[in-house]
Amino acid sequence: MRRVYLVLGFIFIALGFVGAFLPVLPTTPFLILATTCFARSSPRLENWLLSHPRFGPTLRAWRERGAIPLRAKLLALAGISAGFLLFWIGSAPGPILMASVGTLMLVGLVYVFTRPSA
Repeated sequence: MRRVYLVLGFIFIALGFVGAFLPVLPTTPFLILATTCFARSSPRLENWLLSHPRFGPTLRAWRERGAIPLRAKLLALAGISAGFLLFWIGSAPGPILMASVGTLMLVGLVYVFTRPSA
């Protein structure tokens, strides 16, 4: 299982790296998953991520308190709002689909905003 976690950790690192350059793919959730996988496979790589100058503070805040930075919360709100607006204008969904997508997005926002701020 150690090798499986190691491979998954590298896959999540790659997805996080791509997410750093593509606005539609998040970086931090993939790095959180990578840190979790490395905790089970490679303490050296786990420590590398947790002490990384850019991503380490966010990863440590999540691990210690489940905290999300306020800036990330506001970006999530802006991104989800823009995504819903584009969905609504671009696809002209029926009321049931619009309510379903809106509810799912709202649940995500509630989760994000109920986490402590880093």
